[in-house]
Amino acid sequence: MGLFSRIKGSKKSTTQQDAGAVAPLETAPDKPGFFGRLKESLTKTRRGFIEKIDVLLRSRAIDEDLYEELEEILVQADVGVNTAMELVEKVRRTVKERRVDDAGELKDILKEHIRDMLGDDTTFLDAGSEPPTVIMVVGVNGVGKTTTIGKLAHRYKADGNKVLIGAADTFRAAAIDQLEVWSERVGVDLIKHREGADPAAVAFDSLQAAKARRADILIIDTAGRLHTKTNLMEELKKINRVLNREIAGAPHEVLLVLDATTGQNAVNQARLFGEAVGVTGIALTKLDGSAKGGIVIAIKQVLDIPVKLIGIGEGIEDLRPFSPVDFVEALFAE
Repeated sequence: MGLFSRIKGSKKSTTQQDAGAVAPLETAPDKPGFFGRLKESLTKTRRGFIEKIDVLLRSRAIDEDLYEELEEILVQADVGVNTAMELVEKVRRTVKERRVDDAGELKDILKEHIRDMLGDDTTFLDAGSEPPTVIMVVGVNGVGKTTTIGKLAHRYKADGNKVLIGAADTFRAAAIDQLEVWSERVGVDLIKHREGADPAAVAFDSLQAAKARRADILIIDTAGRLHTKTNLMEELKKINRVLNREIAGAPHEVLLVLDATTGQNAVNQARLFGEAVGVTGIALTKLDGSAKGGIVIAIKQVLDIPVKLIGIGEGIEDLRPFSPVDFVEALFAE
């Protein structure tokens, strides 16, 4: 399977799809090159997390003070209090079972348990059984939602799909304008209404346009702020119902965009949106600018919502599928 899930109705042959699905537009499918970018993007997290652990374990006895300090480092990296406690308890148990007496070995044991928590499998974006696949994008303002939509549209188009964007965030005129800039940059059609229009009506018209134009992908933006949280969530539920009424199973993906720099607040946002619209995946942005990369572990452990995409830079190619294995290796890389 490629970086994004296979979309039926693509104009490419199977061989062409396989080639296009794994290769960025401007670079060859260079795993070491991408790993280097990921490692670089986690520099701040590594400095605030792994390097502190290195210092902690240097010439230390394995005792309760060490475990307490390890837990504190994990909390500071935004792994979360409960998850930090669970990880330290797993480390403690493994040390006892294996009769480890060298504190230097705790780093590899911790890495092992973080890898177990995150799992080995990359979780791809869901696709409908027939086109168009409908992706509803949610998240509060300022997390990078519009940019994520633009980059996602670019990626799908590069894989040979016909893409349409629906501007259902009618609460802010700027949101529509920004999406228009992105749609022109990427070269995909945008369906929009005037500011203040009914978002569900925009979603409905976008879906009808996607059907009429035989689009493979429909990406629908939504508001990140209304007058109250209740209003926002009810609006999102309404959009959800309209989409599902027109195509059974739609939206096929409810993608929540979170800003990695917000740390534990991202977990609270994920919980809120998840309760309202059933989030199926997370796009974690600004990972390159955050010392709080441990939030990936917290999201998985506390909410069990898969992180499907990560933003590792400002370039149009810097929205990538999240690989738990690569993440852990890059986090612990020397």
